[in-house]
Amino acid sequence: MSSPDPQVRAARNKSTSPPPRGPVVAVTGAASGVGALLTARLAASEEVKQVVAVDERRGECAEAEWHILDVRDPAIADRLRGADVVVHLALDLDLETDAAARTAYNVRGTQTVLTAAAAAGVHRVVLCTSTMVYGALPDNELPLSEDAELRATAEATGVGDLLEIERLARRAPRAHPGLNVTVVRPAVLVGGTDTALTRYFESPRLLVVAGSRPAWQFCHVEDLCSALEYAVLEKADGELAVGCDGWLEQEEVEELSGIRRMELPSAVALGAAARLHRIGLTPSPAGDLAYTMYPWVVSGSRLHDAGWRPSYTNEEVLAQLLEEVSGRHTVAGRRLGRKDATAAGAAGATVALLGAAAVVRRARKARRRI
Repeated sequence: MSSPDPQVRAARNKSTSPPPRGPVVAVTGAASGVGALLTARLAASEEVKQVVAVDERRGECAEAEWHILDVRDPAIADRLRGADVVVHLALDLDLETDAAARTAYNVRGTQTVLTAAAAAGVHRVVLCTSTMVYGALPDNELPLSEDAELRATAEATGVGDLLEIERLARRAPRAHPGLNVTVVRPAVLVGGTDTALTRYFESPRLLVVAGSRPAWQFCHVEDLCSALEYAVLEKADGELAVGCDGWLEQEEVEELSGIRRMELPSAVALGAAARLHRIGLTPSPAGDLAYTMYPWVVSGSRLHDAGWRPSYTNEEVLAQLLEEVSGRHTVAGRRLGRKDATAAGAAGATVALLGAAAVVRRARKARRRI
């Protein structure tokens, strides 16, 4: 008797092979951004049994099991039942969102997900914050270890929310015995993102505060997703910093970008940023400037020890960022329309800054007349 055709034999073996034995993973914020990328990545992984996707709208990953609801809804506990791991990525860090509403969503959402995960019998929750939680300070070591003290303040966009999420992460295992929490902290995230730090590279001149020593470390979204997958599969745990190896000095950034600097005294730069934000002309508070002044580079040693390596260099990620922001024009964190952008490009950053100061003066006069 002749043996079966190889294709028939392969099909027979496939039909009788057991399903993947990996974890069932739930991802919140799965319809867009990093959540969508991670959902697709995990759904394609042979090490993951099933992906449960949670968001307020359905995303594009057909292989995932979708549940449409707000992460602040306690009913999420029922949707998480049967999951082994939850990756919580439903965060609002939009510069244009009202700060109080943003905090209410981010903190309440994280609280609800942690409580629901414990109630559903989930054994691991992966949270995502940022290396911004270490703070940008003149005496920071280069690089910082992952165990370094979190010295950030709530003065920069969204950082107060991230610090509260870190606090919830530390408290959760005590409040819910048996629940393990891993926190992943990416450096400046690039790849379809819009933050105060990516907008820095949309300016006609790179603002440099006199006497500061910036150091730039980036993280590509694909590297963040691969690091999150490491956490999901328990190849690494604890607090995990993610970023490209090493960093770029400000002079290297200027050379690579071809964008010249505009250097201002600290008092002028911080004072102008505070005033512009206070009257609502810019979305970024003065606290964001610290992250362009002082180093907050991390080593990422835990992931490296686990065998993870970034796929991108700082130079490559900066090049992608510059390509993404090409054609956009921002002054002091505020996006300019096409007409304003043309004027800013022609006149230079100094004139644009003087124009912003003039707007501040006009706004003050208007308030006095009311």
